[in-house]
Order: sequence, then structure tokens, then C-alpha cells
Amino acid sequence: MRPIVKFIIFSFIGVFVTAHNDSYAESYKIVLLQALDKVTARVFQVRAPIGIAVRFGTLEIVSSSCEKRPPEEPPESAAFLNIAEARLGEEKISVFSGWMFASSPALSALEHPVYDVWVLDCISD
Repeated sequence: MRPIVKFIIFSFIGVFVTAHNDSYAESYKIVLLQALDKVTARVFQVRAPIGIAVRFGTLEIVSSSCEKRPPEEPPESAAFLNIAEARLGEEKISVFSGWMFASSPALSALEHPVYDVWVLDCISD
């Protein structure tokens, strides 16, 4: 997909989530992520508190927001993540910034040769 098309789609999604879900979604303090190391084929669960950087391999993940619809609404958890690659002795390189959706992990995915990260849920503890 061309970069401009991706930008338009993600901008629309961001506006839709922000405008539409504000009245229905509840904010949570922790993003529950699933992470895959493609080299070792090991899967890990990572808890990312809002505003605090967590590490997974060479990735540094900072969550800005985690929104979840109440049980009576169609299920959806979404988190705004900033993911950077932080290798020892090198500057951080941003590899992802945007909303990730638990129900559609491929819609807005981290594209990295070694790691996959996706949202599982928003939790309060």
C-alpha cells in the first residue's frame, strides 16, 4: 500500500476512534501486549503502563492511551503506542507510532524484521 494511502486511512481511523469512542470507551492504566521474537519463536505478554517505557528485546514501547469499550458494547480495545528501536550505542529509531486495535491486529501493525507486537487488552491493574 502506498504511504499516502496508509496515512489517510490511519488518520481517518484515529479521528474515528477519538471522536466516536470518547463517549463509549473507558480509559485504562495498562496496555496488555503480546510480543513475538521471530528469531526464537517465543511469545511473551508485556504489561505497558501508560506513560512508562517498557523494553522488549531492542524495542522500547511507550503507551499513551488505552481505551476499551464497556461490556455491553461490541468488544474493542485500542492503544496508542510509540515504539522505538534502541540498540546499545546507537540513537533510538522510531519504528511505529499510532493506534493498535485488539480486534484487528493487522490493520495497524508493527513492521519489524525481528519482532511482532500487538494489543491484547486494556487492564486496570
